[in-house]
Amino acid sequence: MGVVVPVLFALFAAFSNALATVLQRRASLTVPQSEGFRFGLVLDLLRRPLWIGGIMAVIAAGVGQAVALATGALSLVQPLFVLELPLALLIASLMARSRLPGAVWLAVAAVVAGLGVVLVAASPAGNRTHVPLDRWVLTLPACAGAVAVLAVAGLRRPPGRMRAGCLGAATAVCYALTAALMKSAVHILGAGGAGAFLTAWETYAFGAAGICAVLLLEHAMQGGPLVASQPALTLGDAGVSVALGVLLYEEHLRAHWWLLPQLLGLALICAGVLALARSGAGAEAEAGAGAA
Repeated sequence: MGVVVPVLFALFAAFSNALATVLQRRASLTVPQSEGFRFGLVLDLLRRPLWIGGIMAVIAAGVGQAVALATGALSLVQPLFVLELPLALLIASLMARSRLPGAVWLAVAAVVAGLGVVLVAASPAGNRTHVPLDRWVLTLPACAGAVAVLAVAGLRRPPGRMRAGCLGAATAVCYALTAALMKSAVHILGAGGAGAFLTAWETYAFGAAGICAVLLLEHAMQGGPLVASQPALTLGDAGVSVALGVLLYEEHLRAHWWLLPQLLGLALICAGVLALARSGAGAEAEAGAGAA
């Protein structure tokens, strides 16, 4: 039962995020494309009902993620968001009323099977609720620096796969950091109530990180195809989150011979994600959804 609740809520959040990605991608293709970072992009998108629907899905995902993080380890919850990529492609194909070929379904199966093998073999454990301030002092600048480097590298590229991939990776770091801060803030809410929650720096830090993630995500989706930004986003989010779970919350992963099935599962995930990213059918499904 201790694993079932966070897994179920994490799966709900992953589906909601995948739906939000597709809706926001469709909306982003209807506004003028920008060469640089533009805050006015969000103002343009606010006039698009599809984008509003995507934000509603993001809110639902945030609630599900908060419950999952409050009841489970960061290194258990966040890797489940790898499923966003196959879910996003499936949702996009349904909206475009197009069928995915067998190769794409095989790639989806590889991602799901690989994720299952990794989580069973790693068996993430630990649900620490307090992180010493000195760990945050080291982590926050490191994550901010990584986001800045990736964002600048992406914005200096012309629209295309490289631009979308760099901005997707920057978004991934923001999402992972948001999750780590959210986990701490949710436990503060549970232990000290609304007063403690509203006066905790973690609350405002995860809000700021979340806003940065949304802004970067919009530029990533407008900067290139979904199949370029989504792999960097989902794999990056999972990888950085596991690292933050171990470094900040002292979560434990099984080692020794358990590393072999973990590596096998990771290889399946990467192979499946790369196959989905290269899939012409996935790109066509997305293009059809964006033009609809």
